[in-house]
Amino acid sequence: MSHIMQLETFKDGNTCCLFNRNEIEDFTPEMLSVKYWQKNNAITGSAQGRGTTWFLQYKQKNNTQPKDWVLRHYYRGGLIGKIVNDSYFFTSLKHTRADREFSLLAHMQTLTLPAPKPIAYRVIRHGLLYRADLLSSRIENAQDLVAILTKKSINDDLWFSIGETIRRFHSQGIYHHDLNAHNILIDDKNKVWLIDFDQGELRAVNSSWQQNNMQRLLRSFHKEQNKSPNFNWHENHWDALLSGYNR
Repeated sequence: MSHIMQLETFKDGNTCCLFNRNEIEDFTPEMLSVKYWQKNNAITGSAQGRGTTWFLQYKQKNNTQPKDWVLRHYYRGGLIGKIVNDSYFFTSLKHTRADREFSLLAHMQTLTLPAPKPIAYRVIRHGLLYRADLLSSRIENAQDLVAILTKKSINDDLWFSIGETIRRFHSQGIYHHDLNAHNILIDDKNKVWLIDFDQGELRAVNSSWQQNNMQRLLRSFHKEQNKSPNFNWHENHWDALLSGYNR
């Protein structure tokens, strides 16, 4: 299967977009707006995080199978996020959150890593600041690990697969800035996926950042365990995950 993408740019005034022509035929910048999809009755769901993540269904004009997408607006976190919310200083297009995540997702497609396909992004400049949005593919028939473990436990083979999958990313130098249990998905075929690569980047392969990444994941399991007595996670599950990671 070819993973070469046909990328095209769109510029209009203070708006700049990049889109994947392999995935989208009739691109318009409005597709990076929730209002566009509401108008077309194409919103299939949403999820709350730092902001609202919207699930959409794109229907092509040639009546092929509809595509499920995810639309996310970039929001700041931490204390500064309470002040400026969704604005970032603009230095160049290549340094925007949207372009960096889109480029990383595109690179991971060439490596056939289990991550979403990039569809399009939009950057809108306002003087020295910008706001941005990203469209990516939705992983079919998948749930995040927290949702799954809140309902049931999973076996050691699947924990092994989770560790093995993370190792695939790390061995290619893929740094996931926010590796936590919410950003690990498992589909109905028990395939493991990683999502949400905002602020992720390519790094030299070494054990320092990799181990820090894994410790961040371990803290997220402890956090979810403390939040819910029904969360099906124990330390021995971490051992099974590490056995896959270190195989």
